[in-house]
Amino acid sequence: MMMWSNFFMQEEDRRRAARGRRQKRGLSPEREGKTKLALLLAVMGATLSVLAVGTEFWVELNTYKANGSAVCEAAHLGLWKVCTKRLWQADVPADRDTCGPAELPGEANCTYFKFFTTGENARIFQRTTKKEVNLAAAVIAVLGLAVMALGCLCIIMVLSKGAEFLLRVGAVCFGLSGLLLLLSVEVFRHSVRALLGTGDSPERGPGPPVACEFSWSLGCGVAAGLILLLGGGCFLLLSLPSQPWGSLCPKRAHTAA
Repeated sequence: MMMWSNFFMQEEDRRRAARGRRQKRGLSPEREGKTKLALLLAVMGATLSVLAVGTEFWVELNTYKANGSAVCEAAHLGLWKVCTKRLWQADVPADRDTCGPAELPGEANCTYFKFFTTGENARIFQRTTKKEVNLAAAVIAVLGLAVMALGCLCIIMVLSKGAEFLLRVGAVCFGLSGLLLLLSVEVFRHSVRALLGTGDSPERGPGPPVACEFSWSLGCGVAAGLILLLGGGCFLLLSLPSQPWGSLCPKRAHTAA
């Protein structure tokens, strides 16, 4: 019996020593708290980025109300889908010259862009999309989401396994995802300009005058890109060793009065 009790005590001592070594290799409580705060900031950016990429309120295209009819047409589109609406002019605010906003109730017709499947361009108010530019914006946005997911995985491994070397990898991933989202927004803006520049066609004649308003989904994309860049910078600062900062800012010794 004494032999078995000694064996179990030795096993328990080994387990405690192993836990102590793991805790030494992991993050300190102060650094772990800062990492969690930076992760919370990155999660906010990730939420905004998913909301932006998944919704179709990047831009609103509104015709003018002075068309001699009781109804007017408006459209809103994103990276994947376009929705056209027929709105009653009585529901449109009186201070607006154009139809809209897109959130007003009306007869809606939403379709996904066909250039993802058949390669066809979409026509909106007798204007034709440039599928190459729209495809580039969508692909860049999806790539940004993929890199952002990889960054989240790296930070989770840092907090759960104590793999501090992944802090720098996560910082690069979040910074790169923010840049990709901002680049996707800029490419989408170019696609809207290209769309508005195709209003006159010899087959159907000139298209109706249209006003362009960027909407809240695009704002979410810009905010997400900036927040992810900020989160990547925070993780990069946390990945730097503390000794160089201490040598740059040495503590002053207290002198006795």
